[in-house]
Amino acid sequence: MGIQDIIEGKKQWRAHMARVKALPPDYQIVYKEMQKYLFKVGPTNLADGRLLPGIVDFFEEGVADGKGVLQLIGNDVAAFCDDLIKDSRTYADDYQESISGTLAPDDKAGPTSVGPVG
Repeated sequence: MGIQDIIEGKKQWRAHMARVKALPPDYQIVYKEMQKYLFKVGPTNLADGRLLPGIVDFFEEGVADGKGVLQLIGNDVAAFCDDLIKDSRTYADDYQESISGTLAPDDKAGPTSVGPVG
């Protein structure tokens, strides 16, 4: 990745965030919560995809139609996000594989009962 790619990426991100800031306050709050959630557990290709700009497109249409943000996505932001990424590989998938791959074969069966100590 060259310096020009970095500069172009920053320009695109600033333009994207300007679109978010133009949304009504309730939409901005929900978008930021979605963004946080997706950055934590979201698809591994989030930076390469059109997911976040697509959400802004969807929100802009909702604003134009006079709908509240919760009318569009429902009351459970995480469930809405999970539905958006249900067919994508996520960081949670990668993490789960990394911890299951590091356990010894005997440890994969789960914890054993331990009697009282002392």
